[in-house]
Amino acid sequence: MSGDASPSAAAPVAAAPALATSGVVADPLVEYLLRHGDDRLVLGHRLSEWVGHAPILEEDIALGNIALDLVGQSTSLLGLAGAAEGKGRDADALAYHREAVEFRNVQLVEVPRGDFAVTMVRQFLFDAYDVLLTEALQGSAHADLAGVMAKAHKEAQYHVRHSADWVVRLGDGTGESRRRAQRALDDLWRFAAEPTTPDDVDRAMLAAGIGADLDALRPRWDASVREVFAEATLTVPEKVLPARGGRTGRHTEHLGLMLAEMQIVARSHPGATW
Repeated sequence: MSGDASPSAAAPVAAAPALATSGVVADPLVEYLLRHGDDRLVLGHRLSEWVGHAPILEEDIALGNIALDLVGQSTSLLGLAGAAEGKGRDADALAYHREAVEFRNVQLVEVPRGDFAVTMVRQFLFDAYDVLLTEALQGSAHADLAGVMAKAHKEAQYHVRHSADWVVRLGDGTGESRRRAQRALDDLWRFAAEPTTPDDVDRAMLAAGIGADLDALRPRWDASVREVFAEATLTVPEKVLPARGGRTGRHTEHLGLMLAEMQIVARSHPGATW
């Protein structure tokens, strides 16, 4: 994986509480780090699909740079996950040699790129969450996680300004751009709640002083996205059945197809370095 250099070994932190779950979660810290690493890896790959295809040259460069930011963050987080797991798997092994059911990203980030409106609405929904998450995790008791998120927060501030600006330009633009932006919002809104919906892993990490308080973060996220969508003259759907399950390995069919493309070189040449 390209991006930032691998992080140092995780600093000692308070042990996370044991979880009484169905057995899916082996180690809440590893799961937590995988979640945030996988979100960024998958979304970064989706954005990279626009390189050479964006509607204008400046946006081609911007999307490529944002993809690099996300993949760099993922490299650091997956490196921390591998160190915490203690099984000798580095960031590359976790990125390229896991099956779709082992990925812990939210379903929002795996949706196909669609048209430019789909990409920007999806990006804004994630960025509005990510800028709040990275802000909160700068204070994590896990020193290495806090360090990664402090850097990520600076990047997230740019990301959310960029995607919010595009949502407004598309929604409050031509009739065609508004139609496409509204359609994108209608299609994506069912995926929007998953990042801010806590489960046992989130609660365990919060109790250990490592994770973010998603219950406190959610209303801030909701207010910020509704403000931008109102400025864009877009209507937020009110009655949708939320899609969830990505955090426990239940994904859409799109993730497996994306991973087949993303992982083919590494799996075709196991053990190779370049």
